[in-house]
Amino acid sequence: MGEHASVAGAVGETTAGDGSTRYSERLYLSWWGWPLPLAGAALLAYEIHLGYPAVPLWLPFAVLIPLMVAWLVAMGRARIRVTGDELEVGDAHLPLRFVGEVEVIGKDRKRKAMGPELDPAAYVTHRGWVGSLLRVHLTDPADPTPYWVFSTRRPEALAELLRSGK
Repeated sequence: MGEHASVAGAVGETTAGDGSTRYSERLYLSWWGWPLPLAGAALLAYEIHLGYPAVPLWLPFAVLIPLMVAWLVAMGRARIRVTGDELEVGDAHLPLRFVGEVEVIGKDRKRKAMGPELDPAAYVTHRGWVGSLLRVHLTDPADPTPYWVFSTRRPEALAELLRSGK
């Protein structure tokens, strides 16, 4: 249905009247987050070779570098979408009728929101390399989750869409 409406870009919005994807964002790791983990994997591979000289030099590299690439790609699999009447964050789905207050949490309040203010029952999808968060309070009396907190690169646009989509 609206599965591929705006998947081509990292962040995209479409406004289709048929209930397809209205907002889509993937929390991928930026290019500047790749060199250090890859260098760490290469260093670890070389240290394995130094510790076990009988192991061919190429083998630890052939194992650890692809594993690190797979892990970095997996870190960017989290997707935020608003489709029809539903908010999707990762694998979780929330009907828009249960969206209550929507709060934008900037970089300056992020540490506090993810630390002392965080309710242990909250649903959290956090990516440290994304600066801002959105806190969406739930109005479903049957749901024990008080709110969702998730990273987003465009919190104001998503908050406005959620406020208007109720």
